[in-house]
Amino acid sequence: MTPAARAQAAITILDQILAGDPAEAALLRWSRASRFAGSGDRAAIRDLVFDSLRRRRSRAALGGALTGRGLILGMCREDGADPVSIFSGIGHAPAALDDAELAQARAPSEAEAFDLPDWVIPLWRESLGNDAAAIAAAMRDRAPVWLRANALRATPQQAIEALAQDGIAAEASPDLPTALLVMQGGRRLSASRAYLEGLVELQDLSPQLACAALPQARKVLDYCAGGGGKSLAIAAQGGVEVTAHDANPARMSDLPRRAERAGARIRLARPGQLRGSFDLVVTDVPCSGSGTWRRTPDAKWRLDPKGLDGLTELQARILDEASHLVAPGGHLAYMTCSVLDAENMRQINGFLNRSDFCLVSHRLFTPLDASDGFFLAILRRN
Repeated sequence: MTPAARAQAAITILDQILAGDPAEAALLRWSRASRFAGSGDRAAIRDLVFDSLRRRRSRAALGGALTGRGLILGMCREDGADPVSIFSGIGHAPAALDDAELAQARAPSEAEAFDLPDWVIPLWRESLGNDAAAIAAAMRDRAPVWLRANALRATPQQAIEALAQDGIAAEASPDLPTALLVMQGGRRLSASRAYLEGLVELQDLSPQLACAALPQARKVLDYCAGGGGKSLAIAAQGGVEVTAHDANPARMSDLPRRAERAGARIRLARPGQLRGSFDLVVTDVPCSGSGTWRRTPDAKWRLDPKGLDGLTELQARILDEASHLVAPGGHLAYMTCSVLDAENMRQINGFLNRSDFCLVSHRLFTPLDASDGFFLAILRRN
């Protein structure tokens, strides 16, 4: 496919997303209907779509319309490219631009340059202070790919060497040696020996740093385990008994296979099966995902104030439920992939006021000092 044909495909997909379709569903539907497109075409079109969703407001201003055409035109102007080279109307290229489309373009306003919904911006500024603009700017770019070297299978250096054999270049983080930043060849990861044999797992730097900061414990409960990434990271530390639980057990369906690949022993518990108490209970609660919006950019345009209120109510309920499973003197870890204070310290302060826990530490990770936005608070039961 030519660059112009790829742009037209992205326009079609973006219009479907703007009409209400989830991004992944729209991409999958286009891919299934376009068997002629090679893997390189599909990857390039996916990048065009996600880059435009990350910068939806600013590109709509530059392109003069919140449409697929407007977003791709905005991309051309943002990149300093000649729009005529894309909008030629020749072959499978987008139709040529008319005078009205060319006249509607303008520079983004200050709010549009944040590339966030209007209602989110005050919460963003309140939560992040002087760093608000810089973090919003970082969220407009594609997220890096991070891996966790699995200590149960290999040292970080062994993992790096195994990745290199499959054309994947990675380097260790100076802040955490087991965290590996992929520098090249990330699209080859799923077929690499290092991944298939459990030497590495996909996990962003921020949650890796959070897991490394957890207090040592013998019995650990991952209360909102989901796919089990944190269960696997905790189990990789060795000498710990890990139980994974989720309110929706279907989310953990792949965990046994992942644990076998990683050489980790993790016990799965369905709702109602938890018994006794734990030295450490980890609650990675459902949240807005605002810290990961550059990975799932359509999510930020789907969230609304009512949805956020529902999430904060659920977070408080999970904290209360999980706290009863913490042994006396044990620890409760609260995690979100959010940068919004309503889901982070405000949530913790409310819990402290109604419980017998005390705050040990807390930290907000952001793209300015780690990778994804991620919050961790560690509390101790008195």
